[in-house]
Amino acid sequence: MRSGRLAVDGAELYYEVRGAGPALLMISGAGGDAGYYSGIAEGLADAFTVITYDRRGNSRSTGGNGALMALSRQAADARALVAELAGGRALVFGNSGGAIIGLTLAARHPECLVALIAHEPPAVNVLPDGDPARGFFTELAARYEAGGAPAAGRRFAETTRGEGSYRWPADLWERFLGNADHLFGHEWPGFAAFHPDEAALRSAPFPIVLAAGADDRGTYYARPSVEIARRIGAPWVEFPGIHMEFLRHPSLFAAALRVLATQMYATDGRVPQLWRGVPAAP
Repeated sequence: MRSGRLAVDGAELYYEVRGAGPALLMISGAGGDAGYYSGIAEGLADAFTVITYDRRGNSRSTGGNGALMALSRQAADARALVAELAGGRALVFGNSGGAIIGLTLAARHPECLVALIAHEPPAVNVLPDGDPARGFFTELAARYEAGGAPAAGRRFAETTRGEGSYRWPADLWERFLGNADHLFGHEWPGFAAFHPDEAALRSAPFPIVLAAGADDRGTYYARPSVEIARRIGAPWVEFPGIHMEFLRHPSLFAAALRVLATQMYATDGRVPQLWRGVPAAP
């Protein structure tokens, strides 16, 4: 693994690169930390150049200047990473808020994507009027206003199926706690207001797949993926496990992602006859 920092408008983005082969940019959700994907990135480095990063204002990246964080800025950051580290185009995987950023990237900067996998975007605004889940972001914003990040964070964990059934890496957990005020105070409004650009996504010149975990059926963060897929005419697939199965069982999740990512690169015609992300054994 090699790491570095990329200077972008108003920030420096910390990134990590593993492996070799076709580029796979992975965008994290709440907490914005590259460490969510460390295990899965190791598991995919034999087949892909896996790029992970701390989103602007989170963890080891800078740019948390107290202003509200626009999704357009988040998408521009992802585009800059693709330009610098992936030769201008990459397959993009995003989970949760990272899937919302991925959908924004696909709509605003289609030239930099080979394909997009949007896993469980909590785009509650696509749910039917009157659906109780549409009030999720408002509820947590109110809890943050009343009790700060601890109150909002506890409620967030309560609504995320499977949390508490496994342990986070200690360093990731520590960084996440340090990012909580940035999440609820500055990123939350952008995620809450998100509406997918359905026309742009329908006309995207690359494949888009929406996805959700098998254990998350019926949740507020899984159901929007089905609705977005229906609206834009994209496939929907089921991954194993929970919202962050890549933390709980990274090998299991990596195996599922490998199949889909390889297939999507095959559609683009960019799978080489043979690739190896690590040196062959002697």
